[in-house]
Amino acid sequence: MPAAKTTIALITGANKGLGFEIARQLGQAGAVVLLGARDQGRGERAADALRESGLPAEALRIDVTDGVSIAAAARRIEERYGRLDVLVNNAGITGGFQGPPSEVTPDQLREVYDTNVLGVVAVTNAVLPLLRRSAAGRIVNMSSDVGSLTLNADPESVFRNYNLITYQSSKTALNAVTVAYAKELRASGIKVNAANPGFTATDINNHHGHRTVEQGAVIAVRLATLGPDGPTGTSQDENGTIPW
Repeated sequence: MPAAKTTIALITGANKGLGFEIARQLGQAGAVVLLGARDQGRGERAADALRESGLPAEALRIDVTDGVSIAAAARRIEERYGRLDVLVNNAGITGGFQGPPSEVTPDQLREVYDTNVLGVVAVTNAVLPLLRRSAAGRIVNMSSDVGSLTLNADPESVFRNYNLITYQSSKTALNAVTVAYAKELRASGIKVNAANPGFTATDINNHHGHRTVEQGAVIAVRLATLGPDGPTGTSQDENGTIPW
């Protein structure tokens, strides 16, 4: 088992894109990174790439919509490390629906919520006993400013013409989930925050984002490595707190 001072970090959806970059930056900061991936082979290749760079990394098969794989991943972490210090809930999807809210079906909404909201709750609850064993547990939920009710309700906002009910409302719900866990865990010392990477070029937007993954990962890493005086129950980008 690693020495107590070694940070153990799990990042879901970490075999590529933003998740992989978060893992890389956390590894550079000294953490042992567990790269959560639905496909074990892709996870192994991503972990190999980090190890080739001299970073301690391990692939961990986890599908955030599959309770069996979540439970198995939690057991693996407990058996190998005995605790978890950082959880980054990064796995997320936009789903196939692109129309107006009046045309969405419950199944189309449920598809996105299963990953972006219910998956976060399932993974968090499964590893929370391990986070409670950490001297400084940190949970980072990868949200988006497109989920901000304040910004979306503002007719002058950059989001005034963006109205993707599936993805946006899932991130709004994730923000509420973040606050709920922060309230429950405040006395424990575990800090829970939402990270907003900005419009980052990844597969989720067909690489149309104007920010690089290196830029997008910065706020997640910052929140994952907060000191004891750091905030909890906030939504932040690299410039500070953003409105819910």
